[in-house]
Amino acid sequence: MASISDRNQSDAWLRSRIEDTLFLCDRRSTPAFLGFLDEAEQQTARQILARVDSERYRFWGGYEDAERCVLGCFPEYLAPQCEDFPLVRVAFRYRAEKALTHRDVLGTLLAQGIKRETIGDILCTDGLVIVFLREEIVPYIREQISKMGGVGVKIDDEFDGPLPVLRTYKELQDTIASPRLDAVVKSLLGCSREKASQMIVSGMVSLDHMVVTHVSTAVSAESVISVRGYGRFIVDRIGPPTKKGRLYLSARKCV
Repeated sequence: MASISDRNQSDAWLRSRIEDTLFLCDRRSTPAFLGFLDEAEQQTARQILARVDSERYRFWGGYEDAERCVLGCFPEYLAPQCEDFPLVRVAFRYRAEKALTHRDVLGTLLAQGIKRETIGDILCTDGLVIVFLREEIVPYIREQISKMGGVGVKIDDEFDGPLPVLRTYKELQDTIASPRLDAVVKSLLGCSREKASQMIVSGMVSLDHMVVTHVSTAVSAESVISVRGYGRFIVDRIGPPTKKGRLYLSARKCV
């Protein structure tokens, strides 16, 4: 588990890079970009941008609901457009005798010395992998990558079909005593409230991509809850109250 000091250092590093990106945007009067950033970094970036009173930005990962996104900062005269972001999707085809996993693909790219921040979402299905990348590293990948996870791959420059599904969901329905985080985690995991509280206090639970250690933190609809070792959950609805005064809970677990 990352310590508070580690998180503070990470936030300070991210703030510095965001300020540099805003400075370049203003100095050159052209869009400037940072990342790919993961969801926790995006949440931190939003807080930093709010503190410096900047609204001239957008996150984009190549498709709607992307997990890893590039932060784009834009001059006042230019409205943010997806087409302005320096990222592309690259398709790799392979014989599907062995299904490639996210770990296979990411491991191959990192082994080539490619920085994590230049790699976006990785979508895998039988015989096909789609990787979203910063455009500046694509020529290098075309020259260097011929295998992933020990499987021969071929770049498909003309692929324009539907994207593989990133994840599927299992629907969950329950009632809870209150919208407190410990009550919601208890319901999602099917554990005791005491165990849910212990996991929260020990830093195992993230709410909207940020670690939360207060058991009484309120949860609302559309919140994303991640529990280390148990997965990710999306809260769709809390309420209305039942006749006994409990609250209906509708959620989904990513599977």
